[in-house]
Amino acid sequence: MSFSGKVVLITGAAGGIGIAAAKKFANEGAKLALVDLKKVNLTKVAAEVTSDHILLLEGNVAVEEDVKSFVEATKEHYGRIDVFINNAGINGKFANLVDQTAENFDAVINVNLKGVFYGLKYVLKVMNEQKSGAIVNTASNGGLLGAPGMGLYVASKHGVIGLTKTAALEGAPYNVRVNAVAPSGVDTQMMRSIETNAMPGNEDNAKEQFEASVPMKRYATAEEIANLMAFLASEDASFISGSYYRIDGGQGATSA
Repeated sequence: MSFSGKVVLITGAAGGIGIAAAKKFANEGAKLALVDLKKVNLTKVAAEVTSDHILLLEGNVAVEEDVKSFVEATKEHYGRIDVFINNAGINGKFANLVDQTAENFDAVINVNLKGVFYGLKYVLKVMNEQKSGAIVNTASNGGLLGAPGMGLYVASKHGVIGLTKTAALEGAPYNVRVNAVAPSGVDTQMMRSIETNAMPGNEDNAKEQFEASVPMKRYATAEEIANLMAFLASEDASFISGSYYRIDGGQGATSA
């Protein structure tokens, strides 16, 4: 599953899954373009990644001009984009729908759904032109199920799966594949935020309950998610497109 010489663009690269993905692809020989809100956070990631080819790009995925800019910068620097890990996301504030606000709706949708859309819009143009490429969107098991208090996050991730299927159909004539990963809880800082949102002041109990809902009785590691992303982006998955892959310790087996 070598990515030697391949150019891999990763958004949300300073987060837990983004860091793991950067390390995974670097270990497989890829040239990296890493995107996050603050370049200072990316310098810390770059220090942990073994690669002679790392481009650090500051940008907000919720701002279309930023996305256009970092995609163009990657293309200009490397000449192409072979893999796009469309990963940036937030969980937003938890509340039942009757108590949610339009401001929180906009915040979550702008990053989790518009951000994925903007990434697809500009990266697909590059990949369609070169007639090759693989995209992996970060969805969630929340894109397949409901979750009280997380309605806005759930809606955004359902949308990511819809965009994944559509982008796969539009990319197929150009030999561009598009898939999504759908993790359950992952042992990262985002999960710490979800635990706090769910049970403020009682985060340990929240973690215990969340893990108990997984048949394997634990969270995923970021490395496990990165391994699946790398497989879906590789030539080993050359006939897989338009699909989403649960990576949830068996949690999905408990529902229809």
